[in-house]
Amino acid sequence: MRMPLDGERSGLLLRFQTLAWLVGVIVTASAAGAIAGSQDGSAEQASISQSANGQEESPDSNVDNNGHDITRPQNSLEWRSRFESSLTDASRTDRVSTMLRLSRKLNLDDGWRLAALVQVPFVARTKTTFDSPSQQYNAGIGDAFVQGILSHAINERMAFGFGARLIAPTAAENLGSEKWQIAPGFGFRYLLPELGADGSFVPAMRYAISFAGSPYARRISEPQIAPTLNIDLPGPLFVTFYPSNDIRINYGAPVSGQTGRLFLPFDALVGAKLTNTLQVSLEVGVPIVKDYPVYNFKTELRVRVLY
Repeated sequence: MRMPLDGERSGLLLRFQTLAWLVGVIVTASAAGAIAGSQDGSAEQASISQSANGQEESPDSNVDNNGHDITRPQNSLEWRSRFESSLTDASRTDRVSTMLRLSRKLNLDDGWRLAALVQVPFVARTKTTFDSPSQQYNAGIGDAFVQGILSHAINERMAFGFGARLIAPTAAENLGSEKWQIAPGFGFRYLLPELGADGSFVPAMRYAISFAGSPYARRISEPQIAPTLNIDLPGPLFVTFYPSNDIRINYGAPVSGQTGRLFLPFDALVGAKLTNTLQVSLEVGVPIVKDYPVYNFKTELRVRVLY
């Protein structure tokens, strides 16, 4: 068994230190949520009945939404399992990711809301080469991130939000970008009750930019876009088109097989609200335009619990 070199030990130590920091954020946010839960409940009830300045939290902040709206944050715990497959002339790569996510909202003054999100992924990657048939397998922690979004309602139908996501290079070898990334973003929401109680159109974009990290890793510079459309179906079912920011335009270093800048998939999710606090959904994505190859096929199972 090969022993890690000093540089590798330093990299491992940095990843574990960053991961420990992120886990600390999760624990702290959970504790804060438990302490502030009763206070938030009282504050929300008060804000619903309050009509000062002509603003009310209801129905804009209705907690009964499917979570694909950055302007209506929720307190939630979520488990996601994603399979992605990408194919080039020389190789095929399959990735299975299990992600644990914690989301926490905080009501601020004057109708503003702050949403915090933390995700820690666990990734298994298999790469098969065709020219000289071989297979490489890696598994471990992926790149974790923290995110903050500020949002505000304009009126009963419209709202906007903006913030940033910080992605840390916590991943094991070949399982992440090996770069720090900052992704500022914004979004707008327009409620569409004609499409059901939770019908809405929520176009959103973030711009991922890499910095620091490994000097040999690929430079990242790409808008990530999601023109999210939520449609309620009869009963507990709902459909969401473009629930993820999977539309990409690559302005960074090219990847293998790239012929242009655009990746445009068809991306849709079908879900069910099993109870007032439990949602289960399945997302599927396939490319329409793959000038910038991101994946050939993606599926993601989500289980989400509100608290």
